Amino acid sequence: MKSIVPEKQKEVAEFRKQCADKVIGQYNVDQVYGGMRGIIGLVTETSLLDPEEGIRFRGYSIPECQKLLPTIEGGDQMLPEGMFWLLITGEVPTAEQAKSLSDEWAARADLPPHVVQLLNDFPSELHPMSQLSAAVTAMNSESHFAKGYSNGIKKSEYWEYAFEDAMDLIAKLPTVAAVIYRNVYRDGKVAPIDPQKDWSGNLATMLGFDSPEFAEMLRMYLAIHVDHEGGNVSAHCTHLVGSALSDPYLCFAAGMNGLAGPLHGLANQEVLIWLTKLVENLGQDPTTEEVKNYCVETLKTTVIPGFGHAVLRKTDPRYTCQREFCLKHMPNDSLFKVVSKLYDIVPNVLLEQGKAKNPWPNVDAHSGVLLTHFGLKEMNYYTVLFGVSRAIGVMASLVWDRAFGLPLERPKSITTEALKEMVNKK
Repeated sequence: MKSIVPEKQKEVAEFRKQCADKVIGQYNVDQVYGGMRGIIGLVTETSLLDPEEGIRFRGYSIPECQKLLPTIEGGDQMLPEGMFWLLITGEVPTAEQAKSLSDEWAARADLPPHVVQLLNDFPSELHPMSQLSAAVTAMNSESHFAKGYSNGIKKSEYWEYAFEDAMDLIAKLPTVAAVIYRNVYRDGKVAPIDPQKDWSGNLATMLGFDSPEFAEMLRMYLAIHVDHEGGNVSAHCTHLVGSALSDPYLCFAAGMNGLAGPLHGLANQEVLIWLTKLVENLGQDPTTEEVKNYCVETLKTTVIPGFGHAVLRKTDPRYTCQREFCLKHMPNDSLFKVVSKLYDIVPNVLLEQGKAKNPWPNVDAHSGVLLTHFGLKEMNYYTVLFGVSRAIGVMASLVWDRAFGLPLERPKSITTEALKEMVNKK
């Protein structure tokens, strides 16, 4: 990083100097009211979402990442450690480099005693995402960035302190997530970190799942959920709070509070609830016509969760990645068969009903089915796993925010009256 950062800083500084006044687009009134969709207002180095192609991590598609990124010995799923290396450096790591991250994160995984106490004191009815957010916030007592800033470190050093916090936070998240799961749904006992295991393997064991297939599924799940550009709620919240020079723990906690919303990280839970109701009404092997009619009836009052995306205009490659895993490891799972049938039916129904610009399935259409198959059926917990994964992307981005010295984010807002006056003048 110390050799990569100065080169990239120089590149961006020269680009900004040469092209500072170049116009890159226009926007309209509907976009101002409509969640700023399509307005380019952020730079995020780690990933780019193409409406037709899907997500690219540092220029690599998911299929390319599956071929290039390291796996565990004997495994076939890319390691999240390799994804972090790619996102933070822009370079594809070797197996040895990915292993060095596994070792480093295992060495940093212990939680501060006060965070353990905090988690153990939470009532079991407190939502797992609330527990995650609070625990991460409490961990900022360990922030290198906050202490360094208080001690007057140079602005040019901000990224180094942010990097140390990012490494610590990512390392500790599996332990936090496991304590939450075991406290709320099991006996409260958590297996210790095994320094010989990778990040996902340790999380699987601490959750209480010893199946090698579950660990492989988790590697895949955690790798594909890491990042999705910088404009989604969790990534943007992390970036926005970071622009105030809040430490990475506080930034990530803000992102998790956004991820907890039903329009963002809770979407896979909504899908599983809808699927369960479909099976309750139609049985585990419904006909094509029965499913089609059920979908049409659903659309009379709500949406079909798991289909459509704010940016994508084709099937989400993260969905395809999960589907390939299911075909290999669980082809006879009853819910997977229903999901497969929906893949063939729902897009046409949505197009016929005129309900979506993109009728294709997104990542959430599959993830809940995977977790349920392996016995992790507590839906309120699913977003915690999403959050553990998303830390890899948003922390990599945050380190680069500090490396580029990005300023306080402060977009202009106006009133409806002022907007009317602006439009009438043109």
